Amino acid sequence: MGCTITGCGKAAPKLVVTNDDLAHLVDTDDEWIVQRTGIRARRIAQGESATDLAVAAAEAALGIESDSAVERSGWRRPASGSKAVDPASIDLVICMTISPDAAMPSQAALVRRRLGAQRAVCFDLNAACSGCVYGLSVAESMMAAANAPGSARNPLRRALVIGVERLSRVVDWSDRSTCILFGDGAGAVLLEWSDAETGIRSTFLRNTDDIDGVLTLGAGRKDDLPPLFAALAAEQASARQSAGPAKAAPGFEKSADQAPESALDPQGFPPHIAMSGQAVFRFATAAVVEAIEEACARAGADVDEVDLIVPHQANERIIRYAAKKLGLPMERFQLSIESSANTSAASALMALTDALVQERLRVGDTAVMVGFGGGLTAGSVLFHL
Repeated sequence: MGCTITGCGKAAPKLVVTNDDLAHLVDTDDEWIVQRTGIRARRIAQGESATDLAVAAAEAALGIESDSAVERSGWRRPASGSKAVDPASIDLVICMTISPDAAMPSQAALVRRRLGAQRAVCFDLNAACSGCVYGLSVAESMMAAANAPGSARNPLRRALVIGVERLSRVVDWSDRSTCILFGDGAGAVLLEWSDAETGIRSTFLRNTDDIDGVLTLGAGRKDDLPPLFAALAAEQASARQSAGPAKAAPGFEKSADQAPESALDPQGFPPHIAMSGQAVFRFATAAVVEAIEEACARAGADVDEVDLIVPHQANERIIRYAAKKLGLPMERFQLSIESSANTSAASALMALTDALVQERLRVGDTAVMVGFGGGLTAGSVLFHL
């Protein structure tokens, strides 16, 4: 018995911002960004809320047809049939995010209401870019406890675990070291408690004190975006209507006054994502390897038995380093960063959806999901699909 993944979905805003577009804002170019990160484009929310993205991803995971204004895709376990899952049957909703629509009510509460999941218990979880694995681990633990013999807890048979971010609202668009890295999006997984010999087989979570503040974000964020993005959104909307090629972006000058004003909050944290790239890289490369090995060891499996590793999509170089360290070919790793960039808590769930839709991961396969990020946090989940 255990938690089986029966649905998966992702959603992204329509606005595409390429590396060449960012060259209008900061001193950078496509080659420089691709060589250092593997990123070529990212999606930026223009009017879409975190709730819009989260609900669209959740509906895709549930198999619910929708005329949502955002782009989405989804996968359902073949044995589930074609019938959509009724949101009213969901018992638990967990949203992982560092960029919610509001501090209160929680992002999960907003999603619960929009979906119509009236009986669901819901709450938010903040583990930064490790949110995907923390959320899955918490959901699995709660469901296992609720379904244990003699349990006096809330009945939990179905859970939605959703990662959603609008990082464009917490990025300093004048800082080329960070603004090139991030994007907006949402990913969702439907977990169901079943007697099948599938599901989550092990979890591993780890925290390290971020003593030097290598990855931080204050609470006093601003919601300003560069004027360039409004122009790009208008162009892309026009191009979609006419089905003709999009014109080149207008010649915006690189100007710091287009970016939000930076000022430390009372706790000393900046209102935008601040990062020491080299320190984060050192932490991440070690954390990914440890997390994969630990998940396998706890499940009694060898790393070579894993069909696909789905890592947090932070930087292609981190993933390649881990593959080399583990002696695994890159074909065993899911890469979705090229077109989505780093979407923090949403990234690994979005990548998992890609892997399932692309049939790189199939029913019967074994996979490991890995997260690492601010806190500092890291973790992994090994599951048998």
